Amino acid sequence: MKGRDLPSYIHRRKRDGKLFFRKRYGAKIVEIPLQTQFPAGDPVPFALHQERERMLNAPMPVAEGKTVTHVIERYERSDDFANLAPRTKADYRQHLDFLQEKIGHLQPNAIERHHVIKWRDTWAKKSPHKANYRLRVLKIVMERAIDFGLLPTGGNRAKGVSEVKYEKKERMPWPAEMIDAARENAEPRTRLLFELLLGTGQRIGDVLKMKWSDFDGEAISVRQGKTKANLWIPAPQMLLQALGSAQRSSVFIMTNQAQTGPWSYRGAADGMMKLRRQIGAEAYDIHSLRYTATAELARVGLDDDLIMAITGHKTHRMVQLYAGAERQKLRARAANVARQAKYSPSGRN
Repeated sequence: MKGRDLPSYIHRRKRDGKLFFRKRYGAKIVEIPLQTQFPAGDPVPFALHQERERMLNAPMPVAEGKTVTHVIERYERSDDFANLAPRTKADYRQHLDFLQEKIGHLQPNAIERHHVIKWRDTWAKKSPHKANYRLRVLKIVMERAIDFGLLPTGGNRAKGVSEVKYEKKERMPWPAEMIDAARENAEPRTRLLFELLLGTGQRIGDVLKMKWSDFDGEAISVRQGKTKANLWIPAPQMLLQALGSAQRSSVFIMTNQAQTGPWSYRGAADGMMKLRRQIGAEAYDIHSLRYTATAELARVGLDDDLIMAITGHKTHRMVQLYAGAERQKLRARAANVARQAKYSPSGRN
């Protein structure tokens, strides 16, 4: 395909056939690699026209060192980023990588509020939850651009942009039959992970950091990555049995395949997803086991303070969020018993 047969602003490099968006900004011509690539001689795909329109309407790209990529790279080297909890850091990095790929070539002071709103709405079409998280991360990046002198004070155009409102799917505890199915069908390593998550009620990031030296035969000592709280958590019987039969091949309780370090978050999540699909528990995720542990403690009548001693929740509000449904059931059953006693034939006045 000849160059003139391509849409305006689109250029194919001769040596490798790669397509670029090329546009003059003042006295400078800027070339940006296109995501949409197709062989010379083929019809121009519609996706190329769409990408071209996006590029034409985007803010002007600038020299390296003053771009969003520059801001992200400096932020990832900062103490603030290093001190994030491991799971938070992993989540941030996922969205930072996305922002770097999509808008990394842009200059922060060229990003306007209407750009942020348009991006947010585009992201929300695929996942409102991810769109909101990505928006929060973008706000952090723009604040860093202020810190690095690339934006004036108050120049964060993402600040004040509201998150997408959507009907959130309520997280539910694992039903008893799903817990039984998981125990019956899980592979040994995944079964141990399952019992640690359910038995301790901790987040998966903290569970994966647990070492055999943290287990004293009765309980597991945990320092929570998110709250920095130090907890001593007695292990329930099913967890004690799982720990007793587990092979101690590493300093970590949950070890990787090579037995050289801890099981990675990705590997552990994949292992749990495989089990959930096998038993039909896709609706109940890993964090739901933390809900389940809290609900079990509420079911036996423990108050907020006792539950917080096990789970490490920092506020009564969070305990009530996790345990509220189970406590409502307990109160409803008690009310029904009282009602039946009052109005049953033998109880009528």
